[in-house]
Parts: sequence; C-alpha cells; structure tokens
Amino acid sequence: MTRLKQAEVRFYFDADIRGLGMLLSGIRPDVTYPGDPGGEVHKRLRPACVVADVSTPDDVWIPQVTEHGLLIVTRDRHIRTRPREIAAVRGFGARMVALTAAEATNTFNQLEVVMCRWRDITTCLDRPGPFIYTATRSTFEPVPL
Repeated sequence: MTRLKQAEVRFYFDADIRGLGMLLSGIRPDVTYPGDPGGEVHKRLRPACVVADVSTPDDVWIPQVTEHGLLIVTRDRHIRTRPREIAAVRGFGARMVALTAAEATNTFNQLEVVMCRWRDITTCLDRPGPFIYTATRSTFEPVPL
C-alpha cells in the first residue's frame, strides 16, 4: 500500500470559473475550487475545499480562503469598477488574480488566459496581500487598492 503525501493547496478557483478549477485540479494537487471533495493527484492527497458550497457569498469565502493562504483566481471583467469586491480584498488581506479578458467566457478560453499568464500568476504566491491583478492573454496588471 502506497502512502500518499498531503498536497499543499495554493490556488483557489472561484465559483465563476469552477469548471476551470475542476479541470486543473485533475492534474495539479495544489488547485481547489468550491465544493471540491479533495482527491489524489500525482501521489498527493488534496483535502476537501474549505468552501463547500458554490453559492457561498463573497464576504464569507474570501476570508476563508485568505485564512488558508490561498491565491484566489476568479473571472471578473469589471473588477476595477467594483468597490465592494476591492474593499473585501483590501479588508481581508486577500491575494487575487482576476481574468478580465472579454473572451474568457468558457472553460477553454479561461484555460488559455491562465496558461498564457501562468508564470505571472505563480509569482503572486510569494507576495503578501492584499492585491488584485488583472489577467488577459497579453497583460498582467495590478489594480489600485
């Protein structure tokens, strides 16, 4: 019997891109999404997600995932003009990357944006929050908080 090592979960894919989170969690043990039951990936055991319900409000899940040190990946074309979301990120010290490409409306196109910006996204793991970066296939920019 092979003993599995615990996975270090580092990325939380929000409910609005849950399909992408599900896809990536099948190949990366460090990715989770709301409702993720956990599982085995590459001989690592990923625990169930701290956010069990996809309808969990932002003011509940943002502090939960921030408390666990997770980098949030979400889809919000208009994040720059949403003061409540910006305030929540600032208030809880969250770390967020928002896919803002107009074409990121389905899982494949979201995957394309994430893969084009993956190296930029992973550099965010070493940065303290709060912050928000916007990501498209060709840009990766901070949002003033």
